[in-house]
Amino acid sequence: MTKKFRFLVVMSLVCAVLSGGCGNGGNKTTKIHRTPAEKEKAGLMKKIDRKFDNPQAHYELGQLYQADGLWTQAEYEYNTALDLDPVYVEAQAAMVKVLQKSEPAKSQIYADIYSSQAASSASRSLQLALAFQKQQLDEYALGSYQQALRLAPNSAKVNRQVGFYYLTKGDKVRAKDYLTRSFNLDRNQPDVAMELGKLGIAIQLPRKTKGSARKLDKIVDRSDKDLLK
Repeated sequence: MTKKFRFLVVMSLVCAVLSGGCGNGGNKTTKIHRTPAEKEKAGLMKKIDRKFDNPQAHYELGQLYQADGLWTQAEYEYNTALDLDPVYVEAQAAMVKVLQKSEPAKSQIYADIYSSQAASSASRSLQLALAFQKQQLDEYALGSYQQALRLAPNSAKVNRQVGFYYLTKGDKVRAKDYLTRSFNLDRNQPDVAMELGKLGIAIQLPRKTKGSARKLDKIVDRSDKDLLK
């Protein structure tokens, strides 16, 4: 082996150990590629650093932790969101979902508490039902829907959402019942009319909606769009 060859071998080994490569003087920078979820987490953490009392940012960060199966971190973020906004129904439903994974008995207790807190308001009960449905907590969603119906049986929006709930469960008989009732209360619902047409239901003239029910419908109409995304 010549001296020149031995020198090249030694230099190659040195370059490998230094992991910087000899072509750029050992200053090679490794670019870190982050997933979209990691970037989103980083963005939410920065947002929280700038303004800690942001319940939505805590909730959204909790959702990312929940998706990764990090139950403790998710629970912390939901707790923080609820400390900042005690009636944040999306965080309430998400908390129940996370506790189902980590502490099932506690999950039931929390669900009952949230349902009781909404028991005096049809709109709150409906919003909680939508949030439970979003978290795929069907038993709790149905209970909250039924609570909303007891409080506002003549609300077109409540009947509409219950009808759509049963549609997602494949229960066409109950879906027909509630969607028909909803349309009879408010015929200005193209989505309900379309679903009734698919179900082969003849559209009937609506009954007159009471003033209190119309007021509730307006409240729910503003709130349920985001929950159904």
